[in-house]
Amino acid sequence: MLMRTDPFRALDRLAQQVFTGPGTWSRPTAMPMDAYRAGDDYVVHFDLPGVSADAIELDVERNVLTVKAERRPAFSGGDVETQVAERPLGVFSRQLFLGDSLDTENIEAAYDAGVLTLRIPVLDKAKPRRITITGTEREPKQINA
Repeated sequence: MLMRTDPFRALDRLAQQVFTGPGTWSRPTAMPMDAYRAGDDYVVHFDLPGVSADAIELDVERNVLTVKAERRPAFSGGDVETQVAERPLGVFSRQLFLGDSLDTENIEAAYDAGVLTLRIPVLDKAKPRRITITGTEREPKQINA
């Protein structure tokens, strides 16, 4: 088994717990995400490992998309003694401000393997299109020199 030690990892983890603490509903912790455009959709991935699908809330109000999730402890009870607890618990949240060119009525959401994936379509009126130019063709004027 390969083990790599990082003396600063424990310090970083401790600082994060002390200064930020677990997220609460009034003060959630940010969740990591990736976003990109694929054809006529914007795709957003949120990392939510260890969160059950029923603990995720997804809301759109006007042009603001809000994702909230809560990771609860996997173990509990009087006879449980924690040996190591490195996975962050609490509430995680992220807000995205969506442009007017996105179709917020047809957002698709899927959750698989701890990753929430959103597909946000671009409105037809915002898609690139070619404009046809009409007019009459004129013959170039001859200039006598």
